[in-house]
Amino acid sequence: MIAVDNLSFSRYQGGREFPILRELSLSLSKGEQLALLGDSGSGKTTLLHILAGLLPAGKGSVSIDELELTEMGDTELALYRRQLGLIFQHYQLLDCLTVKQNIQFQFQLNFPKQTAHEFDALVEALGLAYKLDAMPHELSGGEQQRVGIARALLNQPKLVLADEPTGNLDQTRSHQVVQLLTKLCRERNINLVMVTHSQQLTDYFDRVEILRDGQFA
Repeated sequence: MIAVDNLSFSRYQGGREFPILRELSLSLSKGEQLALLGDSGSGKTTLLHILAGLLPAGKGSVSIDELELTEMGDTELALYRRQLGLIFQHYQLLDCLTVKQNIQFQFQLNFPKQTAHEFDALVEALGLAYKLDAMPHELSGGEQQRVGIARALLNQPKLVLADEPTGNLDQTRSHQVVQLLTKLCRERNINLVMVTHSQQLTDYFDRVEILRDGQFA
């Protein structure tokens, strides 16, 4: 499902090269869940952005479900990103929309019957069925992140990428959110890659990798 081979990425400033990722290789089978640990600046978010097609690989190859990202143009990458589930630390909810409208936002013009069934299943599993008419400011942080999870999973993606999704939550809510996220992805056979600073949260994952200076420790 996910194959990263000899991936390198650098940033350039003032004519100098600053390596971020160094000949990184990674392979995940279908449905496998990975937690990425590492200090700030270790390359975790950079790797996530490359997997999302938001940053180009400097060297090496990145294949997602047999799609080679390094060979795709801007239009192809934009279409690829629409097939992903993306979850952020800052919930990225639209304040003027209800919970239901936030979850369904990308489907407002086309909400197929199959997606409607998935919507009902997700809001029930995430405990949001009685919050659908609420506005984001009326929700707790944990509830807002559960809305973000529902939004990410609604299009039934093959891959979910989560960048510090519990960074704004306390310990109890962090465990609740990650436990729900991993459970739902496992039930749907979805690959999950999550960046986190919390060693405790890695217990919910199939695999844990630690990035140090752009390489797996």
